[in-house]
Amino acid sequence: MTNRRDFLKEALLTGAAAMAAPIITKGENITTQHRTVATDTNEGVGGGLIVPKNNGLPITGTFLDEISHDIPHQNWGVKEWEQDFRYMKAIGIDTVIVIRCGYRKFITYPSEYLMKKHGCYMPSVDLIDMYLRLADKYGMKFYFGLYDSGHYWDTGDMSWEIDDNKYVIDEVWKRYGHHKSFKGWYVSTEISRQTKGAIPAFHAMGKHCKEVSNGLPVFISPWIDGKKAVMGTGKMTNDQAVSVQEHEREWNEIFDGIHDVVDCCAFQDGHIDYDELDAFFSVNKKLADKYGMQCWTNAETFDRDMPIRFFPIKFDKLRLKLEAAKLCHYDKAITFEFSHFLSPQSAYIQAHHLYDRYKEYFNIK
Repeated sequence: MTNRRDFLKEALLTGAAAMAAPIITKGENITTQHRTVATDTNEGVGGGLIVPKNNGLPITGTFLDEISHDIPHQNWGVKEWEQDFRYMKAIGIDTVIVIRCGYRKFITYPSEYLMKKHGCYMPSVDLIDMYLRLADKYGMKFYFGLYDSGHYWDTGDMSWEIDDNKYVIDEVWKRYGHHKSFKGWYVSTEISRQTKGAIPAFHAMGKHCKEVSNGLPVFISPWIDGKKAVMGTGKMTNDQAVSVQEHEREWNEIFDGIHDVVDCCAFQDGHIDYDELDAFFSVNKKLADKYGMQCWTNAETFDRDMPIRFFPIKFDKLRLKLEAAKLCHYDKAITFEFSHFLSPQSAYIQAHHLYDRYKEYFNIK
């Protein structure tokens, strides 16, 4: 006769074997079974988008940031980067921009000038060469981001960046200018308002880029000094946020001084509130049109509303920004940045789901 202890022991062993058997003997089928069950349980539960689809400006460009100093390195090799280029291509991205070729002593390519002049560290991999080869292979346009010495951030004077970048521009064009994907330049120094030395610095660097490369386009990506422009302050809101009128007045002056050598401006969209998007975006587009410049949006795919920096953005917030850009007839949407905040292989799992929601919204299969 089986006693209670023996019965429970036998029942537990039988149950454990039943649960373990498919994993041990049919490991390949478990995934299939799980997916089938998941699909079945989704039927009839709703949860699909209830807003009009494809109603925003699609993202067709992204920054590449592996010189990052405020987001974690993913330590990818060419295998991971090539997969990411495939993921980009799958959602319509046709433009990649190296956000900066170097920051202080870390650089993305073995620059003889920067290693000698600033003691920059020899990089393990020539990322510029790799990115250009991948852009060549996948039919994308590549924009080269200039060097950031850090002196501007330390002093508030942009003129520090001119001389180094003239050498870098010459060096880079000689080294990589033959690539068919090399289609333009990005002046990586960021401002939000009229800053000491900004107009002459933008003009000098933009002019040199064009002279060296036979007129390839140049763009900048400033931020708007809005409510969320609080980096480094420890605060969540900026109590001295710029008004729409002040923004228009200051950027009218800046565009007037640089439009002959800067072809495009992609304002970062994350420093203003969502109910301010239309007002600021309309001014940006009006100014760009006035000076014959392209008006892009830098649609940030990370969330500035959280006290933790930085995580992938909530989909609704990204949707609102892209819809505002379309409403204001912007020419192109780029993002900072795909690989960390939108890629299916990002270190952040939230980015994997954001990629899915983005594809769902834009009807991308």
